[in-house]
Amino acid sequence: MNNKSLADWLSYLEQLHPTAIDMGLDRSRKVAQALALGRLAPRVVTVTGTNGKGSTCAFLARLLGASGLRVGVYSSPHLLRYNERVSIDGQEVDDQALCEAFAAVEAARGETSLTYFEMGTLAAFWLFARARLDVVVLEVGLGGRLDAVNLIDADLALVTSIGLDHAEWLGNTRESVAFEKAGIFRPGKPALCGDLDPPAPLFEQASRLGTPLLCRGKDFDLLMEPNSWFWKGIAANGDVLTLPGIPFLDLPMENAALALQAYALLDIEWVPEKIVQALVDTHVTGRLDRRPVRVGHKQVHLLLDVGHNPHAVEYLARRLSVRPPRGRRLAVFGLLSDKDLQGVIAPLLPLVSEWFVAELPTPRSRAAQELAVELHNQGQTVQCCDNIMGALSAAVESATEDDEIVVLGSFYSVAEALGWLHSHAGGK
Repeated sequence: MNNKSLADWLSYLEQLHPTAIDMGLDRSRKVAQALALGRLAPRVVTVTGTNGKGSTCAFLARLLGASGLRVGVYSSPHLLRYNERVSIDGQEVDDQALCEAFAAVEAARGETSLTYFEMGTLAAFWLFARARLDVVVLEVGLGGRLDAVNLIDADLALVTSIGLDHAEWLGNTRESVAFEKAGIFRPGKPALCGDLDPPAPLFEQASRLGTPLLCRGKDFDLLMEPNSWFWKGIAANGDVLTLPGIPFLDLPMENAALALQAYALLDIEWVPEKIVQALVDTHVTGRLDRRPVRVGHKQVHLLLDVGHNPHAVEYLARRLSVRPPRGRRLAVFGLLSDKDLQGVIAPLLPLVSEWFVAELPTPRSRAAQELAVELHNQGQTVQCCDNIMGALSAAVESATEDDEIVVLGSFYSVAEALGWLHSHAGGK
């Protein structure tokens, strides 16, 4: 398949394995050995968590890049292009590089069946191993212990937050989730936790492995001030380290604080001006992503957020509550069937004036009518639409220039909204 396009490869990968998710490392490890994958870079950071992985990885990569280091980042899922999942020095890898990587993994796997995610993860590893990078930042796809990313021994393990999601794979308690996420810890290698209330299994695993575990609120933290925020943490040599006067960020500052502590432990030159600028310059598509755009003769205020579980939406609601629009707030909303519908909508009920709901472009979507019924039962004003693009068009038609439109509920929701923007607002 060496002459196939990236689209051909992705279509092929979708058909390789009987199930989309098949947790376990044995298959991937076997193929990684056949590929002779060793160290991906002198320093490797693995990031897991229920929410906040993407922004934490983005902050850390920006900090490292601003220090002149060559950085590779692997993340998932993507919004519009598969290439978004693999970046080197802040640039998505091109189609040709991905095709070469898939061909290498395909040749090495023999009769071993791999999922779409496993193939993509091994392809990213293959690319990083050849790029002569200084640091690789790896975002876990699901859980931690049995995720293909966990094949690689990290020098530093980050846990952003611990909440309930993917219960069929990770269990339905914070303790079971913590156990899975602690699976990325390695003996004697430091780990960080950004959750203010880590469940016991996180500490138990750290103790078992001799993993130094630093926690937000105890070993490092952030303090909000009237016009800025202040970070305090620990340097690689154990000294107290501070960074005052950081401007407020659109992305979660809790995740910036976690990335700062990771950066400090990697023992890279600490230049406050460069560090602050790197944080300010960090943006992630679809995460608290504000976009004022002009549609026709109307200025529309959009906010795109991929939040799809109660923990993420509670955070979104807190950020929305301190920045109300001059007019109404409208919501464009779709949700997958395995997500907690009541838990997702509850934080937003006092903040949203009208909902525009639709099915997502996947068989895993909840029906729009199901969303509408639940919202009606909560006393909300709802309009059912055929799809997310139609829902966004209806919301824009209804909105005034004083209103704000929030698109949320899924990566699918945001991806559809980005497609709508490309066709209706000049590709912005």
